[in-house]
Amino acid sequence: MLQFFRGLGPTRLAAMAAVGATLIAFFFFITMRLAEPKMALLYSDLESGDSAKIIAKLQGMTIPYQASEDGSTILVPSDKVLDLRMNIAQENIVGSGSIGYELFDKSDALGTTSFVQNINHVRALEGELARTIRSINSIISARVHLVLPQRELFSREERKPSASIAVKTRGSSLNAGQIRAIQNLVASAVPDLEPTRVSIIDHRGVLLAKGISGDETDMLASTMEEKRINYERRLREQIETLLERSVGLGKVRAEVAVEMDMSRVTTNSELYDPESQVARSTVTVNDHSNESQNNKDAGVSVATNLPDADTQQAGNAQTNSTMAARSEETVNYEISRTTKVEVHEAGTVKKLSVAVLVDGNYVTGPNGESNYTPRSPEELAKLTALVRSSMGFDEKRGDHADVINMRFADVEGSAPSAIDINILGFKKDDLFRLAEIFVLGLVGILVIFLVLRPLINRISGQGTPALTGPGGDFGGPQMGTLLGSDMVALPPAGNLPQFPVDENGRPLTARQIAERPGGLETAIEVASIESRVQGSAVKKVGELIERHPEEAAAVVRNWLYGS
Repeated sequence: MLQFFRGLGPTRLAAMAAVGATLIAFFFFITMRLAEPKMALLYSDLESGDSAKIIAKLQGMTIPYQASEDGSTILVPSDKVLDLRMNIAQENIVGSGSIGYELFDKSDALGTTSFVQNINHVRALEGELARTIRSINSIISARVHLVLPQRELFSREERKPSASIAVKTRGSSLNAGQIRAIQNLVASAVPDLEPTRVSIIDHRGVLLAKGISGDETDMLASTMEEKRINYERRLREQIETLLERSVGLGKVRAEVAVEMDMSRVTTNSELYDPESQVARSTVTVNDHSNESQNNKDAGVSVATNLPDADTQQAGNAQTNSTMAARSEETVNYEISRTTKVEVHEAGTVKKLSVAVLVDGNYVTGPNGESNYTPRSPEELAKLTALVRSSMGFDEKRGDHADVINMRFADVEGSAPSAIDINILGFKKDDLFRLAEIFVLGLVGILVIFLVLRPLINRISGQGTPALTGPGGDFGGPQMGTLLGSDMVALPPAGNLPQFPVDENGRPLTARQIAERPGGLETAIEVASIESRVQGSAVKKVGELIERHPEEAAAVVRNWLYGS
């Protein structure tokens, strides 16, 4: 083996070592790549604290993982995702930045002051509210700060609680409905907290909800603005949906501007109808009187004062009688009265303005190009009638509805949404994995047949042409065959002479054959063949040495060592 490696030379040995190291590294890469498990998402949008705890947990369990640069995303083998999520959820690692009511599980109530208990209660309530808010789909993280004032002794002033919330959203900001939901959620969980006293901001520092104390003017204004936006959006979607059925999907764009009356008016009125009177009560009074009066002529005297004076004077007296009758009737009537209270709420539509942009028709030409054709005035008139009916057009109110036909501009960079590939139950990731395995296997096979096999053949000497014959000299009769068929064109087998051999089976030379009796002709033929073989062999050997100087030097070195 030592002699063999000496014959190769330092250049060939270095090349063999380099190729061997490359092959070992290549096959090691393929083996590790094929043995690498398929990774799947464990958690995303993690905070730095939660990510560090999860990575420490995975390292303790000796589970391979891949983490993004910021640590917000962690990948683990797909066959262990569910088990790891259950273990992490059991230990409450994710979301542990906000502590809930478990704060009281490890605390000792004995020796704890009321101040500490109140602080812990606020911390626990803030943590539970933050966890509940994070359960909303569009919210990544949340922090809640509660202000729960304690009423002081001998104080008549009562301070109301308030709250402030900071949220981190995923993509777009929260809509008005979600903001109100968070406000009502926090207000319902904290005693005596009003939804209007809850302030909300996002991670960009944008104020989503302002805490209002006392005056609700801002809240009313924001409600009216939201009402106007919702009305415009609903009307716009209604018009686009109606026209897309006729002109085609994506060929209509509508914009709606609504002018609303923001004033709120309350009207009280009482109306009396004199024609619709009803007798409520009737009072009737009848009065009859009869009076009599005597008129006496005699004056006052002694005679009139005697006991029998009245009887004596009765016949001479004059009598006056009076009779009276009175009838009175009182009728009370009830007149119809109507009391009306009218409340004109804010948000009444004062004016509508609708602008609709419609794309034209596209006709494919004979060469396959698309030609634009505008829509006819009759078609635009029909579309305008549809828009007016859909929006509730009122000319007295001053509404406007314009339908214009213009060609839509081509949006650069727009591409159709990616389609989830599913072939024979294999998803896109599975197909990519199979393709990767196939490519790596194909590269490995090519390396074996195109690199490793020629290298082994060259090392074993199968690719090096032989420069010596079986006899060790260049003049043997079989030199042409050993050096290759392209070196000497030997005559056919039938025309070859029979070469005599000695006792050891080695062919005799022309001189040895000529010395034998009757072997002159055979010697001449053998000499002719030897001359041709020698001339061709010398020429071919020279060409081989020029093309392969290192191999020739190795052959000469083998001859020297062999001798």
